[in-house]
Amino acid sequence: MAAGNRKIVRKQLVALLAGVALSTYTCSVPVAFAQDALQNIKPNVPAEAKMLLSANELVYNKDAEIVSAIGGVQINYAGYKMVSQRVEYNQKTGRLMALGNVELVSPDGNRMYADKLDVTDDFANGFINSLRIETADNTRLVAESGERVSGTQMILNKGVYTACLPCAENPQKPPFWQVKAERVIQNGEKHTIRLERARLELLGHPIAYVPWLEVPDNTVKRKSGFLFPSYTSAQNLGFGVSVPYYYVISPSMDATVTGTGYTSQGFLLDTEFRQRFENGTHTLRIAGIDQMSPDKFTAGTSDAEKDFRGVVASKAEFKVNPRWTFGWDVMVQSDNNFARTYELKGLNQTTHTNQVYLTGLGSRNYFDLRSFYFDVQDADSANVAEKQQAIVYPVMDYHFVAPQPLAGGELSGNINFTNISRTHNDAYDVAGFDRFRGLQGQTSRLTGELEWKRTFVTPAGVLITPLLAARGDALALNMDSPNSISGFSYGGDYDTSDAATRGMITAGLEMRYPILATTENSTHLFEPIVQVYARPNESLAGALPNEDAQSFVFDATNLFERDKFSGYDRIEGGTRANVGIQYTGTFDNGYKLHGIFGQSYQLGGQNSFDTYDLVNVGADSGLEHTRSDYVGLGGIETPQGFAFAASYRLDEKSFDLRRGDLTAGFQTDVFQSQLLYTHVSAQPEYGFTTDNDEVQARATVKFKDYWSIFGGVAYDLHNNVVSRQMVGLSYEDECTIFTIAYTDKRDLSDESASDWTIGAKLTFRTLGDLNLGSGDVSNSSIY
Repeated sequence: MAAGNRKIVRKQLVALLAGVALSTYTCSVPVAFAQDALQNIKPNVPAEAKMLLSANELVYNKDAEIVSAIGGVQINYAGYKMVSQRVEYNQKTGRLMALGNVELVSPDGNRMYADKLDVTDDFANGFINSLRIETADNTRLVAESGERVSGTQMILNKGVYTACLPCAENPQKPPFWQVKAERVIQNGEKHTIRLERARLELLGHPIAYVPWLEVPDNTVKRKSGFLFPSYTSAQNLGFGVSVPYYYVISPSMDATVTGTGYTSQGFLLDTEFRQRFENGTHTLRIAGIDQMSPDKFTAGTSDAEKDFRGVVASKAEFKVNPRWTFGWDVMVQSDNNFARTYELKGLNQTTHTNQVYLTGLGSRNYFDLRSFYFDVQDADSANVAEKQQAIVYPVMDYHFVAPQPLAGGELSGNINFTNISRTHNDAYDVAGFDRFRGLQGQTSRLTGELEWKRTFVTPAGVLITPLLAARGDALALNMDSPNSISGFSYGGDYDTSDAATRGMITAGLEMRYPILATTENSTHLFEPIVQVYARPNESLAGALPNEDAQSFVFDATNLFERDKFSGYDRIEGGTRANVGIQYTGTFDNGYKLHGIFGQSYQLGGQNSFDTYDLVNVGADSGLEHTRSDYVGLGGIETPQGFAFAASYRLDEKSFDLRRGDLTAGFQTDVFQSQLLYTHVSAQPEYGFTTDNDEVQARATVKFKDYWSIFGGVAYDLHNNVVSRQMVGLSYEDECTIFTIAYTDKRDLSDESASDWTIGAKLTFRTLGDLNLGSGDVSNSSIY
């Protein structure tokens, strides 16, 4: 409580004393005193700041040596504003006093109120009666009295602190929460705040009591000590309590040691060391547990096969100079699922990417050099998925834009170097189609590409953009042939040589014709677009490894791409035209519309999406025919809070829905909802044997002032099963947030460490958070 406001108390007091000290200078008090006072309290004001004093009466009693400002005293000084009924300075006793409804407003908006302020002119000792502080962020501190002793201690008696606003209908009603302490002592020598007989109250009822508590004051940036505990509950771990301890090792190094006791699995120790350097930071994390009951996990999984489990992780980033950055993120664990099972924050991804990198960023160029190792975290005791992943060492990307125009146009280029190896083949059969996601061995590829384009605007407003591009690849090959894998065969002409080269030259032309139509209450922009790209056939199509162009979705977002493949391992060849139209409409009544619709045509040469590929990337993609499927997207937003959006791909002959997303949402002050339907038609050659249909829904309903209930569900229409569900309750006002949620995520492989979780979070604004459970308590966690 007082720890959060100790700086405010001192700043407000100092500002008040500074203002009063300056007022005495205007009444002919010796200049030496004013200078000494300012030197002692050092107000944070400019040296040239001027003070304005206003009072009904100014009196200087020569006999008593008292300077008084009486009646409606107002002092303005460097952004500080103080009002009081009376301000006095006694030159004999050296005491400074403000009496009657003292109020001080600081430049940052904080306000301090008191009935009486009485201090010595050296500010070593003093007294404040009926102190009340209101900060700009709506926190409040009240004390019956405050006393400054020996110039080193500030003592507040019967202090009360809260970040809750008072009840408008009944100001005497206790706030939702408050912290009370018999005494709050700030020690200027030890730089600590001590709370004696402190208690936390909810709705006026004490729920926690601390005989004494000592915390660092605002002058201490870091101090060793215990942090807020957290709690967790999971199906196979049991109930857990985590107690973190923060330890300051040096000005540039610290650590957090967290001990977690689980009722089912025992004690987990998690230690994180952090070190700051002049040009970067490094974090080392070590965690481990000796499981009491591995048999509680599913038999045959990696979770159930080991007693002692642990992880070591290191992460760092260093600024070599303002343009260059070097870093790494590496994790090594005893098995392939430890960090995910125990929800180690920052390490619990489904796939943790270990990497070392060097990046450079300039005004017109970019460089990135990385090496990767993919740690697949699942409960497969054989760790097959991770063994099948490629090891990348390294991959290099360089992109630049020429600083000067070339022939009036922009010249840009890309260079990519990729070197990978794999220790296991990754091949499998789907509905009789063999797919080869990765081949055992090593391959290297160097790619260079240049592109020039320039836009011309005709008098009629047509935008014409000619384009020229050239690309070349050189490959070193030392990988198994797909036909050498027992039980699999590949229909393509795979290149078994040790090296290969290929190239591609493209000439393109794009035409856009923006048409603006306006009415009395709306604006409409129509933009027909036509692109033609002439190029030779893709050389060595399907004859080379495909590592980075396996993921492919044809939709409206990539309709106008020159090369629609997602990576460098495939090149789109042949002459192709892309045709479509974009539309945007806005209405004065708040309605907004947008949409894209188009189609792509293979005009000549071999269609790259209808050629052999190790993963059949073009199969049933919508581009494998001369005329592509129709693609589009559209949406509407209404001022009533409704929003609809759709993305779709329609069969070019039957107009059947091949792929689509439909989203409908509604939002008001008390109700929010979203419904999402996703459909992906079967692509057996591409690895999907059946249609994929899923409906996701979520909603939040606010009721009874600050309360709301939220929930979500994801339903797999094909398997007729609820794959994910979540429900929760939340309370949120200006000072407190409380959320509790139950989440159940179904793992069809039955290899999950925990099927359900219960999570809760209690936040006291300005005090801290109390976490209960490992689940995500946000109402979007289902997605």
